[in-house]
Amino acid sequence: MLTGVVFGLLSVILGAFGAHGLEDLLSGPSLESYETGVRYQMYHALLLLWLGSTSVIREKDKKWIFVSLTLGIILFSFSIYLLATDSLTSVPFKGIALLTPLGGFFLILGWTILGYRIFKYFD
Repeated sequence: MLTGVVFGLLSVILGAFGAHGLEDLLSGPSLESYETGVRYQMYHALLLLWLGSTSVIREKDKKWIFVSLTLGIILFSFSIYLLATDSLTSVPFKGIALLTPLGGFFLILGWTILGYRIFKYFD
């Protein structure tokens, strides 16, 4: 649950920073990408909060879901933040572009494991 809280808090902070600090510095498409990263981070922070509080999923299975979602958030959202703000730094982040779909894969994996475990719980 604490990881969900941290990701949720960071999502609010990064979202506010994007809306108020980056709106005049980034192009429209870059700002939209940044906002996508924030939105997906918040969705999955909320899922982590739920995951930590539910008894429907066994602890062993929660660990796999937790790892998948945490990796997914870091690789997906944080690579988007770096790529979207690439024009503001002298560091070329284009080389990490492959981390975004890899992060998406881990998010999908987490949801898949969750769905399977819920299906088996009610089966």
